[in-house]
Amino acid sequence: MAERGKDSLAFGPMRPVGLIDPRTSKRPYAVVQLRQDNLAGDLYNLVGFQTNLKYPEQKRVLRLIPGLENAEFIRYGQMHRNTFIASPKLLKPTLQFHSRDDLFFAGQITGVEGYMGNIATGLLAGVNAARLHKNQKPFDLPQTTMLGGLCHYVTHANLKDFQPMKANFGILPPIENADHLGKRERAKAYADRAIIDLENFLTQHE
Repeated sequence: MAERGKDSLAFGPMRPVGLIDPRTSKRPYAVVQLRQDNLAGDLYNLVGFQTNLKYPEQKRVLRLIPGLENAEFIRYGQMHRNTFIASPKLLKPTLQFHSRDDLFFAGQITGVEGYMGNIATGLLAGVNAARLHKNQKPFDLPQTTMLGGLCHYVTHANLKDFQPMKANFGILPPIENADHLGKRERAKAYADRAIIDLENFLTQHE
């Protein structure tokens, strides 16, 4: 089991970028991240272990992990289920309910995935609720920004195929003439465009 590095939370156990196995000096295929779950330090959570395996099989497989051969398993894993509303039918890009402007939704219930996306939609819903209270128009952020792109996706996706979505460049309008750009250059182009468009948007809505 590789040691946990500073990038483990950014990339996760199935993409251990920045982690090197000290025994082989290579990046491991996957890692197990243990998160302390009590003050005594004798209860840990195996992060990201969603599974449909039966409990006896989980017990067998998990004991194959170095260091967990004699662990006591208090609770076994289960498959995480997302519950979310039909946002394309029910919500505006401002995160307001279609038939009731003073009712806002945010976070995972809207179909947004990821900690930052959930936090960001909560912030936007709060800002828009405050703006509505002050008789100001709620923000409908530019689709070229990541938060605007997420809100646009969950409120405009095909309802028949609607599934939760996390922040990614695929939900943003494409960058023109970007075929010649490398991955990092393309990401920077998306970010630069988003900053410019957001600054212009905020200037127009001061």
